[in-house]
Amino acid sequence: MLGSHRVATPVMLSPMAGVTNWPFRVLCESYGPDGLYVAEMITARALTAHNPKALRLCRFAPSETFRSLQLYGVDPHILEQAAGIVVDNHMADHVDLNFGCPVPKVTRRGGGSALPWKTDLFREIIRKVVHVCAPAGIPVTAKIRVGIDDTHTTFLDAGRIAQDEGCAMVTLHARTTAEYYGGHSDWDRIAQLTQALNIPVFGNGDIWTAEDAIAMAQQTGCAGVAIGRGCQGRPWLFADIRNAFAGSPQRVNPTLGQVGAIIERHAALLVEFYDGDERMAVHDLRKHCAWYLKGFPVGGDVRRRFMECESLDDVHRVVDSLDPDVPFPMQIADKPRGRVRYAKKVRLPYDWLESRTLSEEQRRDLFESDPLDDVY
Repeated sequence: MLGSHRVATPVMLSPMAGVTNWPFRVLCESYGPDGLYVAEMITARALTAHNPKALRLCRFAPSETFRSLQLYGVDPHILEQAAGIVVDNHMADHVDLNFGCPVPKVTRRGGGSALPWKTDLFREIIRKVVHVCAPAGIPVTAKIRVGIDDTHTTFLDAGRIAQDEGCAMVTLHARTTAEYYGGHSDWDRIAQLTQALNIPVFGNGDIWTAEDAIAMAQQTGCAGVAIGRGCQGRPWLFADIRNAFAGSPQRVNPTLGQVGAIIERHAALLVEFYDGDERMAVHDLRKHCAWYLKGFPVGGDVRRRFMECESLDDVHRVVDSLDPDVPFPMQIADKPRGRVRYAKKVRLPYDWLESRTLSEEQRRDLFESDPLDDVY
C-alpha cells in the first residue's frame, strides 16, 4: 500500500530526467498496469515560478489514474511552496522527494544524494512536505542513495528520519554518489535498510530482467523493486516483472517488427506531449530508438536514419524498412542498459563533510539558487 493506493505488482518506474515523461510512462504502464509510475524530476523552484517547461513535465495522461510526481530542491521553504501548489491544484496523488541524484552540478550545491549528509536539512524538508501533503491524503516518499562514499554513508540515518517524519516509503539506490552508475549495486544495503525500518523499502539498482527483480526481493526482503535504466528501450520489462511476481514464466521477447510498432506508438504519443510539434517529438524519440534497437542486427545506416528523422512520416519510413521477422536478441536480454558512467570525483559544497548539520554560512549559500534552475 502507498497511502490508500494499493500497488498490486510491487514495481516502480524510477524517475529519469528526459525519459519518464507521460508518453514513456503510458507505454510502460500498458505492459504492467498495476505498478507505480513516477514522473521525471521537477525542480521545486521552477514549479513555484510556474515555468512552462516544468509544467509540461507535470502533465499526466488520462489513463494514469494514480499520478506520481517527483520534486527536487534544497530549500525547505521552496519545497513546501511547491508541495502546496501540487496539493492546491490537485496535480498529483503521490509526491516523491529526490535525494538520490549523483550529478555533480546537483551535489556541488548540496542537493540530491549529497543532501542527506546534513540530517537537519533532510529532516526539515521531509517534515515540511509531509505537513503540506498529509491533510490532502497525498503520501510522501523519498529516494535516497547509500551515501556519499563508503566512508560517508547516510542511508540508515536517512531512512529512519524519513520514517519518523511521516514518509510512506523509501527507495534505496544501492550505490554511493562516488559510484555514480558504475560497478555493481550493493543489495546487502537494501536488506539492511529493510530490516531497520517499519515502512516499505523499494530496492533500486542492477535490475535488467524479471529474474533480477525476483532475486532482489528474495535476497533483501524489500517490499518492491524500482526500475531505472533496465527499462530504457524495453517498456515491456514491466510485463515480465508482473508475470514473474505472479509465478508465470511468460516473458515478452518482441520481434523487430513488434519493436518498430512500439517506436511508432511512442512517436505518436510524443507528438501529443509536445502539442503537435512533430520535430520536437521525433528529436526526443532519438535516444529511445538507440535503446529500442540495442542488440538488433540493423546496421549503422538504419540507426543513422532514425537519428535524422524530423517528422512522423520519417519515422514510419524507417520502421517500414525494417525486417519484421528478426527475433529479439536474447544475448543482450540480461545486459546493462544505458550508459555506465563513473564519477571522477564527488563535487560537494565547501566543508560539507565537516559536520552533519548546516552552518549558518552554508544555509545562506545553499538557498541562494537552485542548482537545476538552468534545466528549464
